[in-house]
Amino acid sequence: MQEKKTGIPTAAKLGLVAAALGAAAWFNRRQAKAAEAEHPPAGKFVEVDGVRLHYLERGDGPPLIMFHGMGALVQDLLGSGLIDRAAERFRVLAFDRPGYGYSDRPRNGRWTPEAQMELARAAVAKLGIKKPLLLGHSWGTLPALAWALDHPDEVAGLVLVAGPYFPFKNPSPLLMSMPAWPAIGAVMANTTSPLVVRAAGPGVLKQVFAPNPVPANFRDEFPRGLALRPKQIRATSGDAGLVQMAQIRLSKRYGELKLPVAIVHGDGDKVVPAVHGERLHAAVPHSSFHVAHGVGHMVHWIELDTVLAAIAAAAGQAA
Repeated sequence: MQEKKTGIPTAAKLGLVAAALGAAAWFNRRQAKAAEAEHPPAGKFVEVDGVRLHYLERGDGPPLIMFHGMGALVQDLLGSGLIDRAAERFRVLAFDRPGYGYSDRPRNGRWTPEAQMELARAAVAKLGIKKPLLLGHSWGTLPALAWALDHPDEVAGLVLVAGPYFPFKNPSPLLMSMPAWPAIGAVMANTTSPLVVRAAGPGVLKQVFAPNPVPANFRDEFPRGLALRPKQIRATSGDAGLVQMAQIRLSKRYGELKLPVAIVHGDGDKVVPAVHGERLHAAVPHSSFHVAHGVGHMVHWIELDTVLAAIAAAAGQAA
């Protein structure tokens, strides 16, 4: 007579999964609170249409607005020295983009580069700033471009660093966007995704800086715990899911740019190949192109003087 196979009942398996997810959510909440206690807001807040934006302000002079890249926050621009060095000549305002750092990101909308731009534009107007120079790094170049394309009379010039300006075949943005999906995305962002990102972090960091080594002071200057919070993971995932359609929309209009444009790209960039900068320079013939030789995606950490030279070029052309 054949014996019946015994095993863990389905209900018990589901209970174990639920318990594991609950433990992960508890751990992630605890880590997020610890990170916020260790790294409280470093700047000021401005509220626009019920959305609170966090920003750092330094220096005096012509206004210069900065937008960080995907997965980062204002401390990326601060820790590299970019904000303080630029503040020697400009009044610098660097924003945590919606959902990053200490800025809000309501879930009742699609936070495209255009939507993020309009929010920043309203915040800048509320602060009494007129005709700023705009600087964006990586994904942050897209709201800067959208601003210059939709409201060219309001922008003095653009400084675009390592931006993904054109669509290219890559399935990773779609995969990265999963924690931003409705329902299942919220579960992932609060349970498994922070753990996965935490484990993959060192490898991702090496790729982002490659071919250069990760600077010794990066881990001290960049508050990794804030970037691992569920809210920021959802923001990062949301940006990843929106990038390719934004590239398609914006790239059709680059020929409309008539204001000063300075493009910076590392020719060793493993994240966004330098061909993006080359193609944008060809599409905007009056632009200046600043190549950082042997430098990867994090140009502002490795070759800060190249970025500062680009800022000076755009500002000089605007003047």
